Amino acid sequence: PARRIPDRRFVVAGSQYPSDITWPDNVERIEHLPPADHAAFYSRQRYTLNVTRSSMIAAGWSPSVRLFEAAACGTPIISDRWPGLDSFFPASAIHNAGETDDVIEILFGESERTRLAMARRARERVLASHTGAARAREFVTALTQPRAAALDFDIGSAA
Repeated sequence: PARRIPDRRFVVAGSQYPSDITWPDNVERIEHLPPADHAAFYSRQRYTLNVTRSSMIAAGWSPSVRLFEAAACGTPIISDRWPGLDSFFPASAIHNAGETDDVIEILFGESERTRLAMARRARERVLASHTGAARAREFVTALTQPRAAALDFDIGSAA
């Protein structure tokens, strides 16, 4: 999108981009962003665009921790599509974009009110379901629920 809308500023953070990419002048490039700086970084963004690595897409149901960090900071997310995304974030809490035109439509077509409401829903989802405490509760529940009685499928013994 940065090439198509040169009057807007973009930031690309992360070390796994090919070294031969020529970034447009309106893109600030950050090779490494220390984890201690993530919250401040996400909190300054109008949107976060998540581009999932192909290995993660192939694995399925493997979200980047960055999605949860951005959502926890109240930053609206635009993500590429991949299997399982909707099990972590419902459509009302995250945008899906398949191509540059989709991203541009979101950037220019969404009202501030809608943008902030989506960010709020994503943040609520993360705080309710994706914190360490929430996952620990889910784990304990799974361990302590009574198991269903084992079924005997040996029909020969029933005759």
